[in-house]
Amino acid sequence: RAMGLRATYRAFLSSHLQDLATIVKKADRFNMPIINLRGEVLFNNWMSIFSGNGGQFDPQIPIYSFDGRNVMTDPSWPQKMAWHGSSPIGIRLTSNYCEAWRAGDMAVTGQASLLHSGRLLDQHTRSCSNNFIVLCIENSYVQDQRRK
Repeated sequence: RAMGLRATYRAFLSSHLQDLATIVKKADRFNMPIINLRGEVLFNNWMSIFSGNGGQFDPQIPIYSFDGRNVMTDPSWPQKMAWHGSSPIGIRLTSNYCEAWRAGDMAVTGQASLLHSGRLLDQHTRSCSNNFIVLCIENSYVQDQRRK
C-alpha cells in the first residue's frame, strides 16, 4: 500500500495447506497474463508456469520489488535465488518448504530457484537459513477508477 499498489498480493510459495499452482483463483488461472510491475509479460497465464518446464521465462524481462528495484540486478539480493517450496509443476514439497516457512534453521531445507536460470520453479534444495527472494503474485485485481 505504501507504494501505491491497491491490489492484494500473495507470496509465491507453497504452504502446508496449499500447492503453489492453486494460489490464484480458478477463474483467473487461464485468462490473465502474468506481468511485472511495468506491464511486461512474464507468462501467458498462471497455469503456463506449471506446465512441467519448471516455469521457464525470459530472464531478460525484469522482476521488480514493490519499490521498483529489479531483483535480477539489484545488489540487495546478491544470490538471485527465490524460495518456492514446490515441484516443477507447482505441487508443494512438504520436506522442502522450511517447515511451512517458519524455520530459518541450517538443518531444515527449502526448495528454491536460481532466477538467472530462466526457470521460476528451478529445483535447488537449500538451507532455510538463507535470505532468498520471496516473489509475490497479485491475486485480486483492482481497477483504477480514474481510468474509466
